[in-house]
Amino acid sequence: MSGYAIPSTLDDVLDLIATGEWRVLAGGTDFYPAHVDAVVRDNVLDISQVDSLAGISRTDKHWRIGASATWTDVIEADFPTAFDGLKEAAREVGGEQIQNAGTLAGNLCNASPAADGVPPLLTLDASVELSSKKGVREIPLSAFIHGNRQTALKADELMTAIIIPCDRDAARSRFLKLGARKYLVISIVMVSTLVSVSTSGEIQEARVAVGSCSGVAQRLLSLEKALLGQPASIDLSSFIERQQLSLLSPIDDVRASAGYRLDAAEELVRRALADCLSSF
Repeated sequence: MSGYAIPSTLDDVLDLIATGEWRVLAGGTDFYPAHVDAVVRDNVLDISQVDSLAGISRTDKHWRIGASATWTDVIEADFPTAFDGLKEAAREVGGEQIQNAGTLAGNLCNASPAADGVPPLLTLDASVELSSKKGVREIPLSAFIHGNRQTALKADELMTAIIIPCDRDAARSRFLKLGARKYLVISIVMVSTLVSVSTSGEIQEARVAVGSCSGVAQRLLSLEKALLGQPASIDLSSFIERQQLSLLSPIDDVRASAGYRLDAAEELVRRALADCLSSF
C-alpha cells in the first residue's frame, strides 16, 4: 500500500528519505499527468509545506532559488539582466496554472532532454545543492544531469536549492524555443545565450546552450571560445558554422527530424546571440 507524508521541516523530510523509498512531490506538474489513468503505488513525500525550501534570495556571492520556488517566482523576481533568458524560459513552461505550481528543481530532477530550465541555467553556470542526513554537497548542473531521466541524485538526497553566482549580473541573455505551435508545447529545439561586452566593445564572455538536440542540453564550447574578443557588431550570418554544433546529437522523432533540428538550432543560436549583442 502506498503512503503519503507532508512534513513541515527539512529535517523531517531528510529523515523520511533516509529510511524508505519516496517519490518527492513539489508542484506535481509532471507527477499528476503521469497518473491520470494509473494507481499511485509510490510513497509520496510532499515537500510543499517546508518553508525553508521556498523563495529566492541573494547573498554577496550567489543567488539561491529554493527547491519549491515556482516558475512564477522566477518571473516575478527582481533579477538582473543576466537572468532575462531564464525568465523567458519560465514564461514558456505551460500556462499560468503550470507556472504557479511547477518548480525549477522539479524540472531539473525530471531530467527531460526538453526541460526548458536547463539551457538558461547552464549559461548562468548554475549548481545544485543536494542534502541528506549525511550532509550537503553542491555540484555543477552540467554534472547533475547524466541523460534522459538520469541524474546524480542519490536515493537519500533531496535537491534543496539551485545556486547561481552573481558575478555576471550585467550580462545580457536570451531564450528561444521552437515548437509545433507558439505556446504550451514540448520544444523541438531551444537555445539560451548569455553575453557580456567590454567597455571597448568586444565580447568578453559568451555562453551558448542548446536543448532538445541531445540526451542532455549542451554548451557549445567551441563557439563560445570563437566569440571571445570579437566586436559586438560582428556579422553572425557567416560566423556561426555547423561544425560548432558538433556536440549535439539530435534524433528523429514525431516532432522533427535530426537534420531539421540541427538547421533550427543553428538559426536560433544566431538569432539569440544577435538579440543579446544588439542590447549593448
